[in-house]
Amino acid sequence: MMDELVEKGVLRLRWARSHMPVMKEIDAQFLKERPLEGLRIGMALHTEAKTGVLALTLADAGAKICLASCNPLSTDDSVAAALREEYGLDVHAKKGETQQEYYDNLNSVLDIRPDLVIDDGADLIAMAHTSRRDALKGILGANEETTTGVARLKAMASEGRLEFPVISVNDAKMKFLFDNRYGTGQSAFDGWMNATNLIVAGKRMVVAGYGWCGKGVAMRAKGMGASVTVCEVDPIKAIEAKMDGFEVMRMTDAVRSADIIMTVTGCRDVIRKEHFDAMKDGCVMGNVGHFDNEINREDLQAAAASAAKVREHIDEYLTKDGRRLYLIADGRLMNLAAGQGHPAEIMDTSFAAQALGIEYLASNHGALAPAVHDLPESIDVKIARMKLVSMGVTIDSLTERQEKYVKGWEEGT
Repeated sequence: MMDELVEKGVLRLRWARSHMPVMKEIDAQFLKERPLEGLRIGMALHTEAKTGVLALTLADAGAKICLASCNPLSTDDSVAAALREEYGLDVHAKKGETQQEYYDNLNSVLDIRPDLVIDDGADLIAMAHTSRRDALKGILGANEETTTGVARLKAMASEGRLEFPVISVNDAKMKFLFDNRYGTGQSAFDGWMNATNLIVAGKRMVVAGYGWCGKGVAMRAKGMGASVTVCEVDPIKAIEAKMDGFEVMRMTDAVRSADIIMTVTGCRDVIRKEHFDAMKDGCVMGNVGHFDNEINREDLQAAAASAAKVREHIDEYLTKDGRRLYLIADGRLMNLAAGQGHPAEIMDTSFAAQALGIEYLASNHGALAPAVHDLPESIDVKIARMKLVSMGVTIDSLTERQEKYVKGWEEGT
């Protein structure tokens, strides 16, 4: 009889797979062609159902998979158990890892001497370039999933430290236009509701950061009835937020009336001592950025007279002047730490970019310099067309005359 935890994970994997039609089509192609036969792929991704579908798809392409989580709180233990026990994958992940366990698990991935790497946040790639250079020589290339990781890798490349090519899956249009905006926008509030069971409508909400993820969070908050304020350091993004109908102000001013704060910046210390000092009683803070350094917990602890867990995913900090400040999921990305992450239909296109990107890298790594590369536009377009077909949508195509017109310059009328 199947273990209860494994059975739960199997059901979650089957449900996700049934709502990922593009990945299903890629899986059928991979099973037939086996483009990754004999390759070892090391993965550091949020270990939950959609990631499981990607891992199984790559295994069907002939690869040996070793998977760890890219965040100590983002593993779905039922999915990790199912991938190990029911599907035979090498998985090193559990929810609530200590820092030591987190890095031990990344080391376990590098122990297989991967030919290719799929990373989210660039911790695995950075480790291969520093403490685990013994694993570096055999790595042909990598994919990077998220904005934070791409920024780190571009910094490495600019210093001449990046030693193999990396595909920025994050910058594929079929990833960031949908995953970052609609995926984050929805999953942030899935995590919020699971953590708090509180309403959003009628509250003053502050969104820190107006990149694609911040746009999604602000849009969903507005749709749910919140009064939304955006805080930005980029003047162009700040103007965009203002033109989209949101208040824009400095964080020090915004926190004074904020009921809810969500950080979505990819930067550290977005909420710090001066903000905690000015924050109103009862404010609930959550982070949707990759790392847990956007809300400075050391400053929060220093401002508190006491701290206590008040719900499964919420800690209450009672300040020395009697205000109650609440933090969701220790400041880790709450859409996964307190929720189940992005919807399957969204990750269908993101992980299609991962799957086809790793296939492209396996065939073309020798022609790519050690740098951060965009996913070829032809792959992006292919994924978009596959997704449209799965949605039952047909679109127009240019006539021969129109093709000539848009590519030419002589005919202007």
